[in-house]
Amino acid sequence: MAEASRWHRGGTPKHNLHYSKEVEIRTTLQELALYFIFLINLCILTFGMVNPHMYYLNKVMSSLFLDTSVPGDERTNFKSIRSITDFWKFMEGPLLEGLYWDEWYTNKTLYDLKNTSRIYYENILLGVPRVRQLKVRNNTCKVYSSLQSLMNECYDRYTSKNEDLADFGLKVETEWKYATPDSTSPWHWGFVGVYRNGGFIFTLSKSKSETKNKFINLQLNSWITRGTRVIFIDFSLYNANVNLFCIIRLVAEFPATGGIITSWQFYSVKLLRYVSYYDYIIASCEITFCIFLIVFTTQEAQKVREFKSAYFKSVWNWLELLLLVLCFVTVSFNIYCNIQIFLLLGDLLKNTEKYSDFYFLAYWHTYYNNIIAVTIFFAWIKIFKFISFNKTMSQLSSTLSCCIKDIVGFAIMFFIIFFAYAQLGFLVFGSQVDDFSTFQNAIFTQFRIVLGDFNFAGIQQANRILGPIYFITFIFFVFFVLLNMFLAIINDTYSEVKADYSIGRRPDFELGKMIKKSYNNALEKLRLKKPEEGEDEKSAKSGDLVERARREGFDENEIQSAKQMKKWKERLEKKYYSAEIQDDYQPVTQQEFRELFLYAVELEKELHYVSLKLNRVMRKISTLQP
Repeated sequence: MAEASRWHRGGTPKHNLHYSKEVEIRTTLQELALYFIFLINLCILTFGMVNPHMYYLNKVMSSLFLDTSVPGDERTNFKSIRSITDFWKFMEGPLLEGLYWDEWYTNKTLYDLKNTSRIYYENILLGVPRVRQLKVRNNTCKVYSSLQSLMNECYDRYTSKNEDLADFGLKVETEWKYATPDSTSPWHWGFVGVYRNGGFIFTLSKSKSETKNKFINLQLNSWITRGTRVIFIDFSLYNANVNLFCIIRLVAEFPATGGIITSWQFYSVKLLRYVSYYDYIIASCEITFCIFLIVFTTQEAQKVREFKSAYFKSVWNWLELLLLVLCFVTVSFNIYCNIQIFLLLGDLLKNTEKYSDFYFLAYWHTYYNNIIAVTIFFAWIKIFKFISFNKTMSQLSSTLSCCIKDIVGFAIMFFIIFFAYAQLGFLVFGSQVDDFSTFQNAIFTQFRIVLGDFNFAGIQQANRILGPIYFITFIFFVFFVLLNMFLAIINDTYSEVKADYSIGRRPDFELGKMIKKSYNNALEKLRLKKPEEGEDEKSAKSGDLVERARREGFDENEIQSAKQMKKWKERLEKKYYSAEIQDDYQPVTQQEFRELFLYAVELEKELHYVSLKLNRVMRKISTLQP
């Protein structure tokens, strides 16, 4: 009847509640175990794509083409090119010597080269290198009327609208005629512009002497003009020892201000993916990843149907959806890259007499690496969803969730001051200090100042008055005031959360208890830990305490009363302080109320008895005083 009345009053029977908790905990454990298998599979997949040899191959090639000095001028290499003269010296010197390796160091023929150069004797040059130029038209900008007598030509910065499409110079070879861009080729994002494909193109010869003569002829006929805005040098290598392609692009930008700005790209990628046994293990991980993706998608679809709009109220559910979207994008990129490699790689390897454009494949392969890197980042972040089994991690999560409003308010105030200083630095020092040359550079420079990396001498030299004022006030307000306010918000919230946990207002840790219990059971079975005391041992210890109380002179009524109090205390603590029902409302029955009342009466008797004894002791002490 009591159980039926509890159902009518909206209560939940204790055994049903315990069963639901047990099912929920076991389901969470199964979900956690499944997710860890998925995460391990994803780690094997991602780390299998990265080869330590990629870094060493890039390092060797960059050292050869970027750091090698021009003969007779140790200060000039590709990184230090600042004029057209330096550029042609590089083309005829380090570039030419780096591309053509046809003899062993003892001046003997290296291999049966078949007209193919082997850079550092191990890296085959695929096809022939390509040099490409983009130009802008004259009169794409206006010269001020008062200065037209001094200068009547004006070449603006590069844009697709300003690009020069007309043939120039000798107009007989491809390097003097404009080649239309390929619509599938990606644009290049440089320092001073975004450049599309096409332009004035020529390829190098298989012969070193012919290539050198080509460079001399182009230099004599002024292939580089005032309208030149960028020159690309593209070539690709393959190292069979480590099964890696190295796609290299050297870029020389000619800004409208004059001079040359150099940049470079070295992509070491594995385009032949399934060669060794380890590669087939990675392939099996890719298949497993797709199976996990289908399973997780099905689970989330069921949750959406079950909870409807309430599903989108949880931050963790949004993280689940983001992770699924990233996984689908990763699979799409992988399929696209494999299809393009299958369609293009064979033809590119056959064209040994032409330029082989591997840059397109390397470009999309790099994007695939980037998206899978972001995916595994959020996959690790999702582990915080299961932090309820640990008290310390739960405190961290609670601290961040409790102070999020304060942090948002602080962030608004912080970035108002931060961007104000960034604009001040950009306007005052932008024309003289590289770190403040653009507004974006000014923002990142200020983050570096907060971390202790700054160039105070450059700021002071740019402006002797505003430089020190800017630096001192920025350090004071941002570093000493705002950052300490941020730490104070975190510290105060953590103290409050810790205080709440200490008085019992905390989530249950049943998942952690179950993991700990399983761990202890495993240790006991392996005989690495003594088993815990059973009920019989506890009863024997209780009997010993009763016999000891009798020997010390306690009467039977006092002993029975103490035993009854202990039973009531254990039963009430088990019922009202158990983590199983801590978060659920349970109505109190008449029998339970009677037990609580009797327990309170007994406590009152004990307190009255203790008070009487204290009074007796105090009276005896007062009589002993003189």
